[in-house]
Amino acid sequence: MFRPEYPRPELKRGKWINLNGEWQFEFDFGNNGVSGCDMDITKANKDDIFISKCKQDLSSKIQVPFCPESKLSGIGYTDFFDACWYKKEVDIPADWTGRTILRFEASYYRTMVFVNGNPVGVHKGGYTPFAFDITDYIVDGKALILVHVDGDARDKKQPSGKQSALRKSFGCFYTRTTGIWQTVWLENVPDTYLEKYKVTPDVDNGRAYVDLYFNKEGFKEVSLTAKEGDLVVADTVVKGTTQILKAVIDIKDAKLWDIDSPNLYDLIITTKTDKTTDTVCGYFGLRKIEYLNGKFLINGKKIFHRMVLDQGYYPDGIYTAPTLNDLENDIYLSKAFGFNGARLHEKVFERNFLYLADKLGYLVWGEYPSWGFDYTDDENTQIYINEWLESVDRDYNHPAIIGWCPMNENWAVNGRQQSNDLVLAVYKATKLADETRPCLDVSWNYHVKTDIFDTHNYCQEVDKFKDMFGKFENGVGFDEYKQKHEGQPYFLSEYGGIAWSKKESGWGYGNAPKTEEEFIDRYIGLSDVLHGNPDIYGLCYTQLYDVEQEQNGLYYYDRTPKFSQEVIQKLAKAMAKPAEYEKD
Repeated sequence: MFRPEYPRPELKRGKWINLNGEWQFEFDFGNNGVSGCDMDITKANKDDIFISKCKQDLSSKIQVPFCPESKLSGIGYTDFFDACWYKKEVDIPADWTGRTILRFEASYYRTMVFVNGNPVGVHKGGYTPFAFDITDYIVDGKALILVHVDGDARDKKQPSGKQSALRKSFGCFYTRTTGIWQTVWLENVPDTYLEKYKVTPDVDNGRAYVDLYFNKEGFKEVSLTAKEGDLVVADTVVKGTTQILKAVIDIKDAKLWDIDSPNLYDLIITTKTDKTTDTVCGYFGLRKIEYLNGKFLINGKKIFHRMVLDQGYYPDGIYTAPTLNDLENDIYLSKAFGFNGARLHEKVFERNFLYLADKLGYLVWGEYPSWGFDYTDDENTQIYINEWLESVDRDYNHPAIIGWCPMNENWAVNGRQQSNDLVLAVYKATKLADETRPCLDVSWNYHVKTDIFDTHNYCQEVDKFKDMFGKFENGVGFDEYKQKHEGQPYFLSEYGGIAWSKKESGWGYGNAPKTEEEFIDRYIGLSDVLHGNPDIYGLCYTQLYDVEQEQNGLYYYDRTPKFSQEVIQKLAKAMAKPAEYEKD
């Protein structure tokens, strides 16, 4: 089975079934979908198309969780198609009591689900998890699951990130991902169960505040145990009848999470009601973020952010990493070049990547695929906020996430400029959802209200680059386009992009170096400029690996190295050198 690991590492239960593997599959080129059903799945009737799909085999097979465009799916169809069907029959274990929840980690874009001929739910959005309680639709211990997914990267009301709106990839747009592209799974839960929890660190007082969210009201007694390895470091019990309970975990001599010591505490949460007991296992880390007076501090310390742009694409899986090891390897590949973090660019990365970032001490910005969406129209505000906040809610607990960036480079759409009201609404919603992290409203252009000031610059001439970024007079940053620096911490969040490839068809920014020595000199020269400016708290180099025709990565698309180990060490040493920003 592909991708057999537990998909939600921050909240684990014992009874679950991974549904990845072979499913029946069929294209729906005309998007006939579910006739008469439209967006309200509850209005479907027995004459709808899905009834016939339940009764007959679909025309082909697919390997879930890989999208139909990918090689690993067994399909590899990269042209446009409007929609597709999936089908799989599952045996439900006889010892499962309570409720059975069907979970999808991500599917692009509108997903409609049926079980044993009954419509059970619909979800819009291509990058966040959703779930349906299918208990009442199980018949004789079996669930025949039928799924219809439609998505179109050309639809300006569907955020699609770097998915190409043309038949083929071009520029910095790549092969599309339609349909299921992350793990599908079943979970067994009691009638009353914990749906999620949120941990808010209080580093100054050595504690964490925990909000517990349940599926329903009613009496419950919840015990929370924090452990460091086998050692119990905190215990607490809360009781209540409401759907949300609050707890405080006090940890004496708490160990903080940072990039050098990514300390994590295991968290065991047990909920008892009059009839059932529900135990989940998770984790949390304690760290503090401050962004004030032009400084970005982690646990009170200035740490220069040496980041790299990570697109989250894979040659055979496209949006989906072939294995868990591939996710982990991307972090190690980045660290090998001296980076301590990444912008997770134009995509919501899967939860297991964020768990690995937590575990390995790797700083990341949580982003969203804003490209492909019409952010010029105020009427689209609610669509964007809903989808974006789902991702913020999902990833709130990860200490590795040190900021949110809901949008990137809001260029004109059909000649129309971004709606500043829409951007401001997204910023305000983000701050309401998470007060603990900064929000970078739009990376580079165009800022409306932002906690972090950033620019992108792909100048390839070191002397000119130094003139722009070598020194800021009186702490005033480099203003560009509609940007105006107002004293926020300053981040050069994209630079470099140096073309270096054996493929003549590939591209990068500016003129490609003619020799390896020229590449090394340019790479080190550009980075040295940013290390030497005490008013810049971090950089982000474009990019970690090539993606299809974009040949400006430090590794090839298949993650094989472009440089010898000696050169990698030389570049890593230059990237990790002390920065003026870190000095007191």
